Amino acid sequence: MAERPLLGGLEAGGTKFVCAVGTGPDDIRALERFPTTTPEETLGRVIDFFRRQPEPIAALGIGSFGPVDPDPGSPTYGYITTTPKPGWAHTDVAGTLRRALNVPVAFDTDVNAAALGEQRWGAGRGLHTFVYLTIGTGIGGGVIVNGRRHHGHQHPEIGHLFVPRLPGDDRPGHCPFHGDCLEGLASGPAIAARWGRPAPELPPEHPAWDEVAHYLAFGLANLILTLSPQRLILGGGVMHQTHLFPRIRHHVAACINGYVALPDLDTFIVPPALGDRAGVLGALALAEEVVPWP
Repeated sequence: MAERPLLGGLEAGGTKFVCAVGTGPDDIRALERFPTTTPEETLGRVIDFFRRQPEPIAALGIGSFGPVDPDPGSPTYGYITTTPKPGWAHTDVAGTLRRALNVPVAFDTDVNAAALGEQRWGAGRGLHTFVYLTIGTGIGGGVIVNGRRHHGHQHPEIGHLFVPRLPGDDRPGHCPFHGDCLEGLASGPAIAARWGRPAPELPPEHPAWDEVAHYLAFGLANLILTLSPQRLILGGGVMHQTHLFPRIRHHVAACINGYVALPDLDTFIVPPALGDRAGVLGALALAEEVVPWP
């Protein structure tokens, strides 16, 4: 049997980049994290990381913050497109790294990569239709339908679903595009802006958490009714507040209100089995798709 090729993975996040070399969760040869600054500096650090490795990689998988162009047939495939992150709009991430490292590159959204990682090694194993949702600096969702990552005209932007305002909530939403979309009401920066303190500083009994759980439940109810997923996997920094899980499950049941049958919510709405490594491990799984086998 041929030896498994050595792969490179890049989780390109809006706050930090994570680079890895290996073949899977039990074989990570090198791992490095650094803050996302300018495209030139950040991509330069990625190139330096992979060039420093003692063994060359056979392919590179990239899961990137977005919006991005994930269509391999497009002239702007591998670009970050209309992101609000200063300096990063219309950045050719995949092309820059492919030319510098001279390896095949697979490219998708960071959340689709995380969904792929969970499908391969984590909470999505054995499932054909599920959603991975990250709730952190932003809110995004990776969708697996019939065993494949879902793309259409572009890619899902679940964080910008519109959800109903709770009575009495008159605080401004935080999304620069839509105001009170899901991301504008329940992401980490939205929680800090709307409540005056960063999420990690809010105690579990703070009223912010029941409101956040309500809004996330509205979003999940929309996903349940449109995609009929077998599981909803919730990751990201905000979900480190594990007391959110029972609150969200309670509010999802209330939102659905018996209209469709729900599975056991304790196994239906779950954290990622791969934890915070889902994105970079999913990037390794992406790389495997473009390995030039002999």
